Amino acid sequence: METTPQFFRQGPSLPARLGFFVLLSLLLMVIDTRFKYLREIRQALSVITYPLQRLANVPVVVHDKVDDFFASRHAAEENAHLRRQRLADRRQLQQLDALKTENAQLRKLLDATQRVENDAVMAEILHVPHDPFNRKVILDKGSRHGIKPGQVVVDDVGVVGQVTRDAPWLSEVTLITDKDHSVPVQIVRNGLRSVVSGTGKDGTLELRYVAVNTDIEEGDMLVTSGIDGVYPPGLPVATVSKIERNPSYVFARVTCAPAANVGHHRQLLILSMLTPAMENPAEAFPSDSQPEGRKRKEVGVR
Repeated sequence: METTPQFFRQGPSLPARLGFFVLLSLLLMVIDTRFKYLREIRQALSVITYPLQRLANVPVVVHDKVDDFFASRHAAEENAHLRRQRLADRRQLQQLDALKTENAQLRKLLDATQRVENDAVMAEILHVPHDPFNRKVILDKGSRHGIKPGQVVVDDVGVVGQVTRDAPWLSEVTLITDKDHSVPVQIVRNGLRSVVSGTGKDGTLELRYVAVNTDIEEGDMLVTSGIDGVYPPGLPVATVSKIERNPSYVFARVTCAPAANVGHHRQLLILSMLTPAMENPAEAFPSDSQPEGRKRKEVGVR
């Protein structure tokens, strides 16, 4: 029977070594639990193994940092894309709101066209001249579209102004708030006729040369009287907003607010011209200041 040489022997067997180390582990756990002798040893070993732990954790840290870098870059790109998308959506929403408002205004103008007996042409405001002394707007319809000076311009509420100059594709409208513009009006409540004039300020009109004892009240609605042959009768013009009566003056100061508000809309209606009125109606009738016989005698003398 062969025997292993003395210098090739491996020592205790594996079961023996396993049992030894198990007993040693149990003994150390009991000592550490009951007597707390191994705490200092454990702390010393942790100091020795800490660099090794940090070194072993380096690949994990590098991997996490790389993931965080790419994740943050992706998040930044996504955030930038979302911000651009938000701006685009907000712009589209604003455009939709503007279109909604414009459609509502167009429907009102269509309804106003049906209420007005005159033919009307729809126009859009292209430009508002920055002139502190004049109140005018430029429309996108001109003589090519049949527009002529003198035509009345309205919105869905009331009178805006009158065409004062025309070009082939443009026309200039003088607003009723212009200081040189006047409109013959009539008070709806009592039928009193007067003339409302602009003051050169937005949102302000005046009824001039109104006697102190005139039957006029705040809140009275003023509409076009139609006696000038330019403005169709019955169009809303303004509302009396303030009356100042001073017994020491002959006339009262009556301030009115325009019914139309051209600053809130872009679409307006240009009404067709009325039947031209006679320039001097008095010329259609003979003067009664002299007897007929005397007129004939004067003719005969001549």
